Amino acid sequence: MQFNYDRDSIRKDKSSKIYPLRMLKIYNSIAREKQDFVPITPGKVKIYVCGMTVYDYCHLGHARVLVVFDTAIRWLKANRFDVSYVRNITDIDDKIIKRAQENNESIEALTDRFIQAMNEDAAALGVVTPDFEPRATGYVAEMIAMIQTLVEKNLAYQARNGDVYYSVHDFPGYGKLSGKSLSDLRAGERVDIDSNKKDPLDFVLWKSAKPGEPFWESPWGRGRPGWHIECSAMSEQLLGIHFDIHGGGQDLQFPHHENEIAQSEGAHDHPFVNYWMHNGFVRVDNEKMSKSLGNFFTVREILKLYQPEVVRFFILRAHYRSPLNYSDQHLKDAKLALDRLYIALKEMGAADIDSAAIDWSNSYAQKFKAAMDDDFNTPDAIAVLFELASDINKTNSKENAELLKVLAGLLGLLQQNPQDYLQNATAADSSDWLTATAIEQLIRQRIQARQEKRYADADAIRKNLQDQGIILEDGPQGTTWRRV
Repeated sequence: MQFNYDRDSIRKDKSSKIYPLRMLKIYNSIAREKQDFVPITPGKVKIYVCGMTVYDYCHLGHARVLVVFDTAIRWLKANRFDVSYVRNITDIDDKIIKRAQENNESIEALTDRFIQAMNEDAAALGVVTPDFEPRATGYVAEMIAMIQTLVEKNLAYQARNGDVYYSVHDFPGYGKLSGKSLSDLRAGERVDIDSNKKDPLDFVLWKSAKPGEPFWESPWGRGRPGWHIECSAMSEQLLGIHFDIHGGGQDLQFPHHENEIAQSEGAHDHPFVNYWMHNGFVRVDNEKMSKSLGNFFTVREILKLYQPEVVRFFILRAHYRSPLNYSDQHLKDAKLALDRLYIALKEMGAADIDSAAIDWSNSYAQKFKAAMDDDFNTPDAIAVLFELASDINKTNSKENAELLKVLAGLLGLLQQNPQDYLQNATAADSSDWLTATAIEQLIRQRIQARQEKRYADADAIRKNLQDQGIILEDGPQGTTWRRV
């Protein structure tokens, strides 16, 4: 069985109840091109994103997935789509079992601890909680039922070792997401070598229990589900057998997402997902981020050096499908750029306004919308924010300041009080930094020195503060300060 994902055939198939809506285009990984976004049900969007395997703290790659799809969800909602968003949690896995054993703690204690840490990191980055955040262990019965269906349809088999494998040779569409034939995949991809398999590409659906491991009862004996089956089962339960968008990191395109297609379409004889979205890799100083290379950064480590909004802004400055190159200089550049936007807002007193109040005929709003409708092009959308900031600096337009704030809000940016942002250089101030109280005291000493015409002393105070990363700005309302 092989399903046609050609957009023209979708539109012509009136029985499918799929109708073209709006102007949004999405790069569809399975079609390898940008396509008009046509939701299955007009006005509604169902989206599933592969979440975290919770045995350690989130790293920058996880942060990118969180921020990228949070931004996509924000834009879909801004376009008045009714969105159902699922992001799963893998809380049973080989790595989890191994880490729990190493720590001499229960799997539940380990996973609960890192789920809490993940939620804290996501909240710091301004990521809105999904509508559904299912844990794999809560859907094992549904996974067993799907595996049974695949066995009954001769798409899966139990091997000598008790494990149940999916037979990729018996699913004609295998390879359509990665764009490779079975022979190409056998020759070029790394796959587990297992003498129990009929084919090296066959993947495990059910793992027979080993001594000391958690297990569930099943028709194939005690065991636990493989990794790939969980997303097929959970997405079916929460979104149905056919939904609009499936997302995740580029590293999941093969084999994980390829295997999801085989499982879901094999079980239901029905198209699985219409649009596949994959964000690009994270690189560190132009090398792929990897624990083995020693260039691996957790979100928590980064937030000790940079404000969370700076990290979010840094992620969104790159198009989600492009590589994201992490370096201290790139983060510093991101901070300086975000500072410019906040400085434009600082004196304007922009009020909170709802996105529904945006005048989309405004030329800046139109350019912003055109960028986001073009496959969520956040770099171009951010360029519009800088155009607005430049205009505000020239004209002192409160209307444009409010527009800047609300458009940025659609990206999860510029929602802090400008003065609060500008006076906080990092998420966790170093103990040797000047406190706000100490800075204000020095500013008062400087004012007094100027009043007494001790200008050399006043200049020395300014220079002392500047050397410690504090910029003073004198204006009609007095002296304000910000960190650099």
